[in-house]
Amino acid sequence: MKIIRKITSLILLAGISTLPVLAHHSHSTIDRNDVRVLRGIVTTFGWSMPHVYLKVNAPNLQGEIVEFSIEMNHPAAMTERGWSKDSFKVGDVVTWEGAHHRNKARAYSSMSWIENDGVRIGNSNQDQVPILPSTDLTGLWDRAPNQPTYSPPGHPGNFLSEVWPLTEMGEALIANFNEDQNPVLTCGDPGPPKSMTLPYSHQISRVDENTLIIGRDLMEGQRVVHLDGRSASSPPSKLGHSIGWFEGADLIVETSNFTADVWGAHTGIDSSDQKHLIERFNLSDDGLAIELTITLTDPVYLAKPVTFTHQWIKTIDRELVQTPCTMESAQLWIEAGYN
Repeated sequence: MKIIRKITSLILLAGISTLPVLAHHSHSTIDRNDVRVLRGIVTTFGWSMPHVYLKVNAPNLQGEIVEFSIEMNHPAAMTERGWSKDSFKVGDVVTWEGAHHRNKARAYSSMSWIENDGVRIGNSNQDQVPILPSTDLTGLWDRAPNQPTYSPPGHPGNFLSEVWPLTEMGEALIANFNEDQNPVLTCGDPGPPKSMTLPYSHQISRVDENTLIIGRDLMEGQRVVHLDGRSASSPPSKLGHSIGWFEGADLIVETSNFTADVWGAHTGIDSSDQKHLIERFNLSDDGLAIELTITLTDPVYLAKPVTFTHQWIKTIDRELVQTPCTMESAQLWIEAGYN
């Protein structure tokens, strides 16, 4: 009864301005003109993939106590904003500002800031030290802003410069495309090249003269690039077997020995065990960026090889963030945006 009285005494305020949102994808179901400030009690704090989320008991516009779902970015991005798995606990009284779902009967909110025990956490990164240019390819790299959104070829919203030359099986994937096929909704994690274009930080490190590692926030495993040209000795996998060499300052990586992979090529395009990749990593912008050129061959889904480019930018060095995916967090994605 004490908790119920505490909740029912909380006040819900309404705002009118449109504010930034802590989310790694922008749900069209959010009403940017319905920004509210709410106060409630934390019932769940999920520090997991594919995104961090809070559930909070708070009053709706009718004064009824309901459980709000608040979706944010993935754990790595939230770490950069000063969050951790210990930022909230069940029973914390929090105040937050966010835009409400267009369906006013649904208790779902985005977030621009949240206060816990008088401390406000916003949607901007913490104070950062200057980013130093890289003299080689090693370091931590983020996806550059304003990169093309690689929707499936022929699908509305596609920004590829050309329609990919698909086989009949590839065309069938596009004809039956649905956003709910996204493997992240079942905690899937595609391998390259899809993994190389996701909005997570990548880390390139040189282990020894024969080994280079390409790791990524929130990725199952890491890519090992063998600079001595050794043959595959492990079973096929989503990450494949990579050999690499340098042409001048550019790193060339050739990868094969893959397993079939849902959306392993790009959004909506699966890849087969016949997938083959050639990637060229070119240091640019005076050591502050990497131009990545990817040539993908997969005779099961592509009528001929395709080549596309992607860009990473240098960011502050830190440890990669690895947290497990949970089906509850994945389900929240569906609840939030696609119903």
